[in-house]
Amino acid sequence: MFGSILTQLNGKSPVSVIVMSVAIMLFCGFLATRVTKLFRLPNVTAYILIGIVLGPCCLDVIPANIIEGTDFISDIALAFIAFSSGEFFKFQLLRNNGMKLIVITLLESLIASLFVFILAFCFLHLSLAFSIILSALAAATAPASTMMTIRQTNSRGDYVDTLLSVVALDDIVSLVAFSVAVSVAVASMGGMMSTQIVLRPILLNIVLIIAGAIMGCVLKALMTAKRSTDNRLIVTVALLFGLCGIGAALDVSPLLACMTTGMVYTNLTDDGKLFRQINYFSPPILLLFFVRSGLQFKLNALFDIEKALAGTPLLVIGVLYFFVRIIGKYAGAWLGCFVVRKKHEVRDYLGLALIPQAGVAIGLAALGARIIGGETGGILQTIILSSSILYELVGPACAKLGLYLSHSYGKDLEETSETAPENAAIRQTDLSLKEQMMAIQSRLANNSEIKQEHRQVLSAPEPVPIAEDDEYYSILDYMRRHGKFINRR
Repeated sequence: MFGSILTQLNGKSPVSVIVMSVAIMLFCGFLATRVTKLFRLPNVTAYILIGIVLGPCCLDVIPANIIEGTDFISDIALAFIAFSSGEFFKFQLLRNNGMKLIVITLLESLIASLFVFILAFCFLHLSLAFSIILSALAAATAPASTMMTIRQTNSRGDYVDTLLSVVALDDIVSLVAFSVAVSVAVASMGGMMSTQIVLRPILLNIVLIIAGAIMGCVLKALMTAKRSTDNRLIVTVALLFGLCGIGAALDVSPLLACMTTGMVYTNLTDDGKLFRQINYFSPPILLLFFVRSGLQFKLNALFDIEKALAGTPLLVIGVLYFFVRIIGKYAGAWLGCFVVRKKHEVRDYLGLALIPQAGVAIGLAALGARIIGGETGGILQTIILSSSILYELVGPACAKLGLYLSHSYGKDLEETSETAPENAAIRQTDLSLKEQMMAIQSRLANNSEIKQEHRQVLSAPEPVPIAEDDEYYSILDYMRRHGKFINRR
């Protein structure tokens, strides 16, 4: 019914059709999360599923011209994701144990990509461009399901610390791997693998990285103490949009530039408030992006026997990709933990919690589909979307199994020899509640800076609550609260 109404209005009032389509996508996306919460599934799954329901495969509510005309949402959504990922790349925190976590992250990401590439290019004989982009997408991991399971089980310990850090760094590796893969894919699609064709996109990415670093310095200079909260958001969004525009003009993904901006800014200022503000602003944009991804999902193509890629049915490609990526993630995590000499509880079960795949992979798949173009690009997006739904369904169970087998459950965790003396010292120096309150009042009375900070906190707006199953913000909030970016024991 709504589809026919929007189609009739399309010729009379195109603006009303656009506004109503956006409203339907937002409201239906919200309603879908009410259903998925009952099954303890992430919001991303709800957005994709409601997009499929509203799309041509089912109800056909949203007109095709609206779906095609909102292509720019992919670039904007990924700009926010990449900028937020840059916050985790802090040089000061990566000097000690951070290198061990980088080794684990590189191996679990790149071995999964290698396994998928061997499958696609060597066994299924798919094109080089399709194979290398598909393999790059295999590196990404979604933290939402894992974070939800950690909170439900109140898990902690070395396994959880390692898992949180690896998941935080994982998206950075996947963004870099995808940018390199796109460069090779574009060169191979040109028909000639000359040095100039291969180096051009790489050089353009380097130029954008430099531009992102400059933008990070500019952002730091513009974020003065007198800058209002609203203007901080306006300036940041303007710079990110500018990077997206430059990338689109050069026909290069702006992901690395936006990530570099976030990385440079956080290392220069150590300002987490700006990232939190961006995270509060972007949920509607991310919702529209994932719903739009579901609208583009071609369910009939997945089960159509006649449609095949290099003689292989799409369903077979999707199933093989699903299992091979899991094997690659587990093998890479095991090898990485073995190299850095992690305990066997971490080494044997870390890969089980790295199975989920959604947000970043879906966004990169949209860019990859645009680069490959045509029916092949749609096939790439269909495979990633369908497998992401399956990963989100089996991911929580696998993560819970890994937490249980590694003895990370809160009720089963015993104090280690390293933490026991600290806890004993704390117990010996415990003060009564009344004494603690008197001490705090004394400090506040004698320190004007603390009083000023206290007044600022009291006058600040109440922070936006973060949902437990949110794809990008639950892990940010958890790690800020507990200081678990890397394991510094």
